[in-house]
Amino acid sequence: MTANKQTVQKFMEAVSKSHHADVLACLTDDVEWVIPDVSHTQGKADFAKQNTNEGIVSCTITVTRLTEENNVVIAEGRVQISRTDGGLLNTAFCDVFVMQDAKIKHLTAYLMEIKR
Repeated sequence: MTANKQTVQKFMEAVSKSHHADVLACLTDDVEWVIPDVSHTQGKADFAKQNTNEGIVSCTITVTRLTEENNVVIAEGRVQISRTDGGLLNTAFCDVFVMQDAKIKHLTAYLMEIKR
């Protein structure tokens, strides 16, 4: 597995375990995180604020495909989030990671809620 894919895998594991320091260790200082039409975050400090997991009890991320070409890693899969209010959120995702020196420089996250 390439260094870029290893970083993305570590990132996903850290997010699912709410290990914020490990999440930040996977990022460049000037990281950019975009969820189209929802949010745009620039820099590690802003990323840390957005990634607080308020209202979340647990998060399970299942990656079904991890593809890389030219310092771009694409991860596809599903996320199941259990919330403190007892609710459950199921989403499908496709995350596009632009990498620099085996760190995440830019993340575009495409999310779709799955209603059963």
